[in-house]
Amino acid sequence: MALATSRSHATYIHVMRLLPGDDLLLSIREFVKTQALGAAFIITCVGSVGHCRLRPAGVATPKTWDDRKFEIVSLTGTMECNDDSSEASEHLHMSVSDHDCNVFGGHVVEGCIVRTTAEIVIGVGEGMALSRALDDRSGYEELYIVET
Repeated sequence: MALATSRSHATYIHVMRLLPGDDLLLSIREFVKTQALGAAFIITCVGSVGHCRLRPAGVATPKTWDDRKFEIVSLTGTMECNDDSSEASEHLHMSVSDHDCNVFGGHVVEGCIVRTTAEIVIGVGEGMALSRALDDRSGYEELYIVET
């Protein structure tokens, strides 16, 4: 059975723009932490990275591309920072395209450095909190939902 909210929840919006040289993940994580966003999700993101690090599914070591020009074609995922934790956590995936319009993606890790801009819209669900805990079924820290 799926874990889900029991009803719909209102959403409010934050918008941020990252600048050249900003680390995509660290910047989002810091914003979520500073704003104490308990149930956040990426609505959209456009921009570019010049240094890209993504971890493919089932692989322990991220792939790294230095000094390239990649367009961000997709950034999606959930993020949270709750009262009982001073750290933000997240599960983010990103797809990028290269100069030949080849697209690839994976889990976002530290080291995705903004090349020109990253315009990010973040939604936050009211009346709920997200958290992560080890799920014996998958063996990973997975999303848990608490309605408040």
